[in-house]
Formats: sequence, C-alpha cells, structure tokens
Amino acid sequence: MGCSVVRGLRGAINVTENTESEILEATRELLVRMAQANNIQKEDIISIFFTLTPDLNAVFPAVAARELGWNEVPLLCAVEADVPGAMAFCVRVMMHINTELSQSQVKHIYLREARNLRVDLADNT
Repeated sequence: MGCSVVRGLRGAINVTENTESEILEATRELLVRMAQANNIQKEDIISIFFTLTPDLNAVFPAVAARELGWNEVPLLCAVEADVPGAMAFCVRVMMHINTELSQSQVKHIYLREARNLRVDLADNT
C-alpha cells in the first residue's frame, strides 16, 4: 500500500443551454466520471473548485455535488475568465483529492466538446 498524497484532478464538460437542469445533469455526469476513473470515494475529496463560462448563470454547479451526497466537501464556484474566442457553455472542475495515485496515474476527465480543451487527455470516453 502506497502513501496517500494530495493531487489535483481536472475535468470539464459542455452544456447545450443555460438551464438549471442542463448544468446540473452535465456536472453530475462529470463528477461521477471523475470519481469512477480515479477510484475516489467522497471521503477522499478535499475540496472542489468549479468555474462556469460567463454565458452560464442558471445555477451553481456545486449543487450537483450536493445532490451526489458530497455534503461535507468544501465547494466553491466562480466565473471563468472571459477570454475572446474561448470555448462557450463550459463547466470546469478542479478537484483536490487524497490518493495513492502518482501524478501521472491521475485520470483527468474532459467530456463532450470540452475534450478539445485537452486533446492529449481525450482518450477518456
């Protein structure tokens, strides 16, 4: 058994419209995939930082984590930098976890069109 360390785990997903249901469904999908791919239990999660592109404001994506029962996990939401030409309708996640995985073993998850943000990691379908 290895030594548990803190790692950052990245993920992103796009939505098709600025609605509460669309944002929450996509965020839940992303969080579940991130946890499954890295064998994460909620007790392993230190904190989660969410960002939304400026075109998304229907709901805080942190609500999706609460709906998964991650009630003790500290969560924070912010607006992504409004960079001209950047991908629209995107929810991004930075999850801090306790894990025995090495940095190179951590599986970052990019879904839907957000796969284009990190083509080098896009084999996580």
